[in-house]
Parts: sequence; C-alpha cells; structure tokens
Amino acid sequence: MAFLYKKLGIDLGTANTLVFVPGRGVVLNEPSVVAISLEDNRILAVGSEAKTMIGRTPEAIVAYRPMKDGVIADYKVTEAMLRYYMKKAMGGWSFIKPEVLISVPAGITSTERRAVIEAAIKAGAKNAYVVKEPILAAIGADIPIYEPKGHMIADIGGGTTDVAVISLGGIVSATSVKCAGNRIDESIADYIKKTFNLAIGDKTAEDIKINIGSALPLDEELSMNIKGRDLISGLPRAVEIKTNEIVKAISKELREVIKAIKDVLQETPPELAADIIDHGIIMTGGTSALRNLPELIFRRVGVKASLAENPMYCVAKGTGIALEHLGAYKKTIIAKR
Repeated sequence: MAFLYKKLGIDLGTANTLVFVPGRGVVLNEPSVVAISLEDNRILAVGSEAKTMIGRTPEAIVAYRPMKDGVIADYKVTEAMLRYYMKKAMGGWSFIKPEVLISVPAGITSTERRAVIEAAIKAGAKNAYVVKEPILAAIGADIPIYEPKGHMIADIGGGTTDVAVISLGGIVSATSVKCAGNRIDESIADYIKKTFNLAIGDKTAEDIKINIGSALPLDEELSMNIKGRDLISGLPRAVEIKTNEIVKAISKELREVIKAIKDVLQETPPELAADIIDHGIIMTGGTSALRNLPELIFRRVGVKASLAENPMYCVAKGTGIALEHLGAYKKTIIAKR
C-alpha cells in the first residue's frame, strides 16, 4: 500500500483544498479553514471541523482562512494546514516524504510561488512543484493541451477567477482576477444588509448562492428563508429572499468575471481566437456551477461556454495526471526544490 502514497497532488484553493493521489483519485476535499486558539497559538481544528466554527467561536478562538485570493496570506497557518492534509491523505505514513505538486493562480508572483513551495517542503514534502491553475484545470478537463490549437479555460474558484488561452502546452494569454465565489458571497451579504437590515454570516451567504443563486433572472423564481440578526433591534429575525434579487445583488461581480474573459480574448492571436469559437470556453472550478453562468457568458461574450465534467475536481485531477507524467509536463511545471 505504501508505494501509492509517494506522490500527492494538491489543489490549494482559497475556499477548499483537495488532495489527489494517483491511482486513487481525490482522497480529500475539505474547506481551507483553520481554527486557532489565540491564548497559546495552538491549532484546534482544520478543514470541515474548523469551518463549522466560523462565526460561532468565543473570543479566545478564531476560525479563518489562511489563503486569501488564491495566495498564502498567513504562512505559518498554511504550512500547518498543508501538513495536516498531507498526513491525513497519506493515512499516517509520516516517515514517507511524498512528492507534491500544487496548483497556483495564473497571476502569482515569484515571491508568492516560493512561499507555496517552502510551505510544502516545511510541511514534509520531499520535492514540491507548482503549476499554474489554468493548465491543471485544462489537463483535468481532458483538454489536449499539447495540440497546436487554442483552448480557452475559465477556472472560477473561491478566491480567484483564472482565465487562460492554452496552445502547445503553454499559456498564450491569461489573466487572474481576485473576484470569484467569496466575493459573490460578500455581495449577497451586503445586499441583504442594505435591503432587509439583516446581518448574515458567510456560511448563510454561501448557502443562498448555492440554493437559489443564478447568473440570469428566472421566470420561476426559487425562494429561501434566511435567518440573521436585525441590525436595528439586534434581535434574530427571518426573511424570505428570491432568486431574482440575488441576480441583481451579484451582477457587478459577474461583470468582472466576464470582463476577465473578454480581456484574455482581446489579447489572443486571431488564429487561436478562431479555434476558441469552434471549441467554446471550458469552465471549471466550484463557482462555475452557478445556475445559468455559461448562458450569461455566451450572451455577453458571444462564444459558447460549457461546464467541464466535475468542474470542482478538474484542478485536483490535473495535479494527479501531471504527477503521473512529470516528464511529459516538464515544460509547464515550475520551480522544484
């Protein structure tokens, strides 16, 4: 059994961290959240257990996300989180140091990239490689990236939206905007605060997005009862909210995502742009599953957009495939220690 664990692919996301083991698939999918006790700086919980604590902790405990907009905001905590996930994925084989391949946003700086590699090495990896997210998303979505054809990928996650045109195994044009799932959740919470004078937590905002959110107005609206704290009386209160209100609330964030796609298309050489019209835009990442988002992109950009299979797992699957064929993907793999 032990030999299976020598390689790990990690999709280190702002919202969720996924660990992929070649031959076994995604073995772990947990929120990128850590709960810390402030008194002695001890880590109390990581992942799902820590996420349930967000917004519910006493003063001495804080639950927060060490990744901000796809990059490491708190180095020490990220390292502890990586160590925890690596150990959990390896089933306690702590004496084996795995080779680890980690996804990073397309717009990452070399300093941020080094931080990721160092955190992985410190967390117990033998070697650490980083690959840009759009490339991994494309590999995971079964796009033949080495063809001399243009493929466009839009990876919409929790912290960043990465858009790239890939041809011959490399990124031809790309952009990374810090506007994705988390910003959409924030805009929903803001809208409810302004419209209903009701304060809701991050988790409620995310539930609203998943259950009734949409990128375009619906004829038959979905509705949901939400509970929060009245900002005037300070007491708990419930209100009903409908889909088309959410459409209005998140339109500004979605415009930014569309703008990122248009910017990349404007920088794309004409031959590749012609390929993209044929193949359409492939969408990956958890947030790309928002109702009617492909349709909105088609209406605004004029290019067909479609969801990859299991959009949330594409990057993780890509890390696994790249790990199995390290030699073949040498060109796209950066920075090894």
